[in-house]
Amino acid sequence: MPTIGVAVAIPEPWATELQDYRTAVGDTTATMIPTHITLVPPSEIADGTVEEIEAHLERVADQVESFCVHLRGTGTFRPVSPVVFVTLVEGISQCEQLANAVRRGPLRTDLRFPYHPHVTIAHHLDDDRLDQAFGELADFECEFPVTSFHLYVHDEQQGWQQTRDFPLRPAD
Repeated sequence: MPTIGVAVAIPEPWATELQDYRTAVGDTTATMIPTHITLVPPSEIADGTVEEIEAHLERVADQVESFCVHLRGTGTFRPVSPVVFVTLVEGISQCEQLANAVRRGPLRTDLRFPYHPHVTIAHHLDDDRLDQAFGELADFECEFPVTSFHLYVHDEQQGWQQTRDFPLRPAD
């Protein structure tokens, strides 16, 4: 069964900057994970359901307006989960609404944790490395428009591969 994910891609130059940082701090999984804000976490799907999922994502995209995301500073899910992330200071509610819409129909998913939009910069590292990431990127900041979201498929050798974009409606 294929494994998919749905996410908002972080644009350049910040995508590479954050992915390179994640790799430098010792998170070896970073090379196979594009920098993103998760909407649907990794999910196994039945063979032959991609067309149904894509049709669902098209319908969602047609109903959602573009919006802005402002990333600033760091946060963590510790002690619940060994994750350090860059926080959203703008675009939180829009990401929550988009994620809720996407996680319906064929992508109905029970989440392990409450949804909290973020950009992971360190995951499953020792506490010293997590503390390092938390401190070193505390001043990180960028802003960008979100004009689409993306379907990703996991490949064992190449990691997460973006397979399709879903453009959002232009903001009024």
